Amino acid sequence: MRKTLLLTACILCLVACNKGNTTNETQTDTTLVGRHGQLSVRGTALVDQNGDTLVLKGVSLGWHCWWDKYYNADAVATFKSDWKAEVVRAAIGVEPEGAYLTDSTLAMTCLTNVVNAAIANDSYVIVDWHAHYIHLDAAKKFFTDVATQYKGVPNVIYEIFNEPWGDMPWEAVKAYSIEVIQTIRAIDPDNIILVGNPHWDQDVHVVADDPITGFNNLMYTLHFYAGTHHQELRDRGDYALSKGLPIFVSECAGMEATGDGPIDYPEWQAWTQWMADHRLSWAAWSISSKTETCSMIVADDQPGSIPSPVSNWKESDLTEWGNIIRNTLRQ
Repeated sequence: MRKTLLLTACILCLVACNKGNTTNETQTDTTLVGRHGQLSVRGTALVDQNGDTLVLKGVSLGWHCWWDKYYNADAVATFKSDWKAEVVRAAIGVEPEGAYLTDSTLAMTCLTNVVNAAIANDSYVIVDWHAHYIHLDAAKKFFTDVATQYKGVPNVIYEIFNEPWGDMPWEAVKAYSIEVIQTIRAIDPDNIILVGNPHWDQDVHVVADDPITGFNNLMYTLHFYAGTHHQELRDRGDYALSKGLPIFVSECAGMEATGDGPIDYPEWQAWTQWMADHRLSWAAWSISSKTETCSMIVADDQPGSIPSPVSNWKESDLTEWGNIIRNTLRQ
């Protein structure tokens, strides 16, 4: 009888402990990454740890070598808490003076600031190798360092080639991508990898006929600027999706491809509807304060300009485009 009572007490204790654990897990599950966890690809869809399709919406920081002041923890916290962004893209510049190839220390400092802040704020984060040309050895070193530091962290998404320039053939981009993917997969076997394609990420229809095989959790980037890219590019996206190619819109905006010119509201609406219909994730360009339409922060790049805040922005601190994106993300 005494043994029976003791056994019963132990079982009740375990039940109570499990109830406590269940409560804690429920609290954790109210968070973004806590709820969705490790991402993967199923068919053309980005799915979460439960196998449910997940659409991430967020913003892209501008080139780190020009806008490093926005690569700070408070900015990332603002995107999550106020803008309601689910993903932030760290655009680590590669080629310009002061970018990764000439100052890797600044690049890695900026990247670490953003990735660590995204983890702390329960956001997903895209590590973007923001290059226009192939720099294979440098890219492999960069992603070896990043993957080694963050392997197994579910927040991290790798973008291995921002926008292959002009007429660079898919065969060259594909060969480069395979080597970088192998480098990452030797360290991090699971996290999402975003793959670029020719003509500034507009040739997804070409990739769809000759995709990379032999690796899991790959997606392909499509970039658009609504003032320049219209139905023809959406048709390319439709074709790629129909062929089973997973697409992630890692950079997009509402004006011309130069980043300037008027915002094309009808085309921006057409694009946002297209992405919603296909349940595609996207990041809008860009968090910067240059005198151009695509910069979301009020310009401070002219002589005598008052420096703009680097986080916790008010509506008056944001440009027309910045307020459009903030309001869209908050809907």
